Amino acid sequence: MSGGFGKCYDPTGARHGIPTYPWRYAPDGLATRRQLRARGLRPGGQPIAAQILRPRYRRGPLVAYLYRVDDAKPVRPMTARRWAALAKANLARRTCPACRRDAGYVIPTSLGMCVPCAFPDTSVPTSPSADHGLPS
Repeated sequence: MSGGFGKCYDPTGARHGIPTYPWRYAPDGLATRRQLRARGLRPGGQPIAAQILRPRYRRGPLVAYLYRVDDAKPVRPMTARRWAALAKANLARRTCPACRRDAGYVIPTSLGMCVPCAFPDTSVPTSPSADHGLPS
């Protein structure tokens, strides 16, 4: 093995402390959190089983932790209260702090308010519903 591949291949864990594989060379039966979620699973409190390293030019390697698929548990279903809490949080992200209206989109953090409040157009008189692109 040569180059970055050799530095990232440590199936015994002698060098990195846990089994380490190069990018795209993980053995079957191991998956990242995202891959588990795509299968409707979660790690469920199990420890990290291995890691994948992807060498990068002039920077540290990218690291992805792997979990055992056979020890993963199913994702907990959303309850009515969780749905309500999520809807309330999303409403707060859509509400403009300046005009207190639901903008219909997530307020950009760079502006801190809805686009019509951040860039008022004084040359054209508009109704309040036209300000936010709502039907009048």
